[in-house]
Amino acid sequence: MADTHVLFVEDDDVIREATQLALERDGFVVTAMPDGLAGLEAFRADRPDIALLDVMVPGLDGVSLCRRIRDESTVPVIMLSARADSIDVVLGLEAGADDYVTKPFDGAVLVARIRAVLRRFGHASGPDGAGGGAADADVPVEAVLRFGDLEVDTEGMEVRKGGVNVALTPTEMRLLLEFSNAPGTVLSRDRLLERVWDYGWGGDTRVVDVHVQRLRGKIGQDRIETVRGFGYKLRG
Repeated sequence: MADTHVLFVEDDDVIREATQLALERDGFVVTAMPDGLAGLEAFRADRPDIALLDVMVPGLDGVSLCRRIRDESTVPVIMLSARADSIDVVLGLEAGADDYVTKPFDGAVLVARIRAVLRRFGHASGPDGAGGGAADADVPVEAVLRFGDLEVDTEGMEVRKGGVNVALTPTEMRLLLEFSNAPGTVLSRDRLLERVWDYGWGGDTRVVDVHVQRLRGKIGQDRIETVRGFGYKLRG
């Protein structure tokens, strides 16, 4: 992780400086900014490998900054929120964030979550990417899987709907690969958290629900079915 560049946007001076030092001790290169507008400028200038965005920052709040970043890039984004039950968590995920961490957080936990996100993004970028996960264990026989007008190219990591390319983030792609590898099979939220988000423990299932909603918006609302009380399944 020595060359991994982290953009960290946090307006609290103490949290920003302490977190920057903790991340740098773990080998990350950190650009720390106190507000959203400065964070956006730094993102465009430096093109970091991952962005950590506090929800409540001045100038341009973290959710709006996440939307701006997502308009320009699929770089992984982790939101930082002071309250686990805050609507800001859902808003951040809907804006395109890949995960969130609740404050106050332990430095080791934050580093673990960063590395988990980077592992799955490395995997999603191609077959030689770092880290195991969604598509490692059950590699499909066919390179291109078809579900009605939906095509999933598991080698080229591309998705087409009606012959038109669909732009997915790496997290959305991994989620779709999980469904594509088991069409018609109900996948629980806990399984998806483990396989897609690399959680070895129970996490917040809102992360799954929001990403499923985002994925539905891109591949078709009726393509992924909700099985109440159990999870989701991909319709063949």
